Amino acid sequence: MTILAKFSPLRENYERLRALGHDPFSVKFERIVSPTEGVLRGKRTILLGTNNYLGLTFDPSCIDAGVAALEGQGTGTTGSRIANGTYGGHGDLEAALADFYGRQHCMVFTTGYQANLGIISTLVGKDDFLLIDSDSHASIYDAAKMGTAPVVRFRHNDPDDLYKRLRRLGDQPGNKLVVVEGIYSMLGDTAPLKEFVQVKRETGAFLLVDEAHSMGVLGENGRGLAEQEGVEDDVDFTVGTFSKSLGAVGGFCVSDHPDFDILRVACRPYMFTASLPPSVIATTLQALKRMREEPGLRRRLTANAERLYYGLKGLGFELGPEPNPIVSVMLPNKELAIAAWNMLLEAGLYLNLALPPATPNSLALLRSSVSAAHTPAQIDTAIELFGQVGRRLGVLPTPGLVVQAAE
Repeated sequence: MTILAKFSPLRENYERLRALGHDPFSVKFERIVSPTEGVLRGKRTILLGTNNYLGLTFDPSCIDAGVAALEGQGTGTTGSRIANGTYGGHGDLEAALADFYGRQHCMVFTTGYQANLGIISTLVGKDDFLLIDSDSHASIYDAAKMGTAPVVRFRHNDPDDLYKRLRRLGDQPGNKLVVVEGIYSMLGDTAPLKEFVQVKRETGAFLLVDEAHSMGVLGENGRGLAEQEGVEDDVDFTVGTFSKSLGAVGGFCVSDHPDFDILRVACRPYMFTASLPPSVIATTLQALKRMREEPGLRRRLTANAERLYYGLKGLGFELGPEPNPIVSVMLPNKELAIAAWNMLLEAGLYLNLALPPATPNSLALLRSSVSAAHTPAQIDTAIELFGQVGRRLGVLPTPGLVVQAAE
């Protein structure tokens, strides 16, 4: 037996998936033309699965800032900030993010995944408790595995269940950290954050909100769900990413906790990972500036999300509970989802195929993520292609087909 033999069942499932058409894990674009189009096997393809919410990956000012930093400071830092020092841009970005959120402190991480992994696993120790939503992102689950705190899962978006579990822990010593997300990445649903905040107040727990998919999307200024719901003062730690609305890579955590900076020497994923290259820092700083100065980007994103959501809903597809930039079509089984994903890709529409066990409630999903850069015509084309594929697969009724009721 080889060391990788334990993955044999996974390999068999993967091979079955590949045998049914394109490999969803190895889609290879020859060229990315714009935030909303790529070239795949010589064909122009609409990009509807990239999380490029504000469409800033091709923004000229962001590119210029990145090029200038690349030419002036080189390709990378070649080490962690603890080992190789902090470049000026790292401090500037942390100050800008702290100012954006109205917080005193900020730490920047090399990826959003690493931000959750590092912050959550460091905040709670073996004498504390970590309470996470059952639909949490993989980075949150991995933080729970890496940390030493006992982990308690509560039902998805269920404040009553969270309250019951915290009450059971009421007599236990140690801190309790609750982790929820602004927008959940599979179905695009938001957390009932006001209700969670009320539970936090009544039980004395700490609250961390992952705004990865809601930063730049929700709130009057784009600070996320906590801003939209008016509960920012009750959130102890906010985690986010640069790889969605800011069009780059990296992550961060902001907080007003007076001892926050001790995390820089307590958080191992922060201490022992190479820091972001100056060019990425520069593009992220500029993207943050664009996001703050141009609320029209967020308005266009919302309009596009609603256009896709209600267009697909009007065709008869079953969707997530609310029209956010993540729009997921639920299909009856994974075989239909795989077939539909392949047909849409052949027709020139790229999106995400999401299958169990990576999905909530073992759902088979076609997951779209809308951008402010999509044109109404692109959204309408996507809706039309969904309709064609849905009818071909028998998921949607065929227009003009009348089924006679039995007498």
